[in-house]
Amino acid sequence: MARQAHAGRPNKLFRNLNAKIASIPMVLTAMVIFLGGTIWTVVYSFTNSRLLPRANFVGFEQYERLWDAPRWIISIQNLAIYGLLSLVFSIVIGFLLAALMDQKIRFENAFRTIFLYPFALSFIVTGLIWQWILNPDFGVQSIVRSLGWETFTFNPLYNSEIVIYGILIAGLWQGTGLVMCLLLAGLRGIDEDIWKASRVDGIPMWKTYLFIIIPMMRPVFITTLVIITSGIVRLYDLVVAQTSGGPGIASEVPAKYVYDYMFQAQNLGQGFAASTMMLLTVAIIIIPWAYLEFGGKKRG
Repeated sequence: MARQAHAGRPNKLFRNLNAKIASIPMVLTAMVIFLGGTIWTVVYSFTNSRLLPRANFVGFEQYERLWDAPRWIISIQNLAIYGLLSLVFSIVIGFLLAALMDQKIRFENAFRTIFLYPFALSFIVTGLIWQWILNPDFGVQSIVRSLGWETFTFNPLYNSEIVIYGILIAGLWQGTGLVMCLLLAGLRGIDEDIWKASRVDGIPMWKTYLFIIIPMMRPVFITTLVIITSGIVRLYDLVVAQTSGGPGIASEVPAKYVYDYMFQAQNLGQGFAASTMMLLTVAIIIIPWAYLEFGGKKRG
């Protein structure tokens, strides 16, 4: 038995050999570009590199400057507000739309296309569209005032207290359709017998969704959350298109901070430090989730 098990290992090793050989360039590219670039960024974040990378190490000086910068603190606060609200509202709205679509309504394909269409647009286009819509001179505020409500005020992009919520509106408009389609695919994978059994038992529809359907869709929700989170961390285009970080620095986000310091302020060390903090934030979220998701199954 031991010899048979030992003899079976080489067979598994050489199984699909052509596919494994074909994947070598991709694996090497990922290792060199992604892993190598990440290590290079972290190492040079401890230097005082300006226009060009220099191996002049200054310890944690760049990180001290980073966390003493009001602009960075504001960008972190904005990302936290945008991220939390984006996760909650996109999941809730996307699931409600998916649940409605799952009722086999008429013109489902047309509605699905309408809801998903904004996702086909670039973030720059979305940002410009909502910049026009939220413009107080010819947007929502102007239209409502023309109808008789002269005191109506709605100009979030020009108010430093609520500007991040104006950006959130554009983000939800673009991304909720994708969330709806992902969750609708999960709902369509639920066995019809479960619905029949819940109706026979007299269970209300909302309880069926809350206590039966949603727990069964856990993998779909996890996938959706990962996709949404990756978009939140990379938030840049919407901010540039709508506000360029303004008014003042009220709508700054970490990705814009990194870009500005690396390519405009010509301070690579500070940009590398900010990039490393973004990477650390993602690692703090992803590593515990991966351990609980895959490590627990392995132990089980």
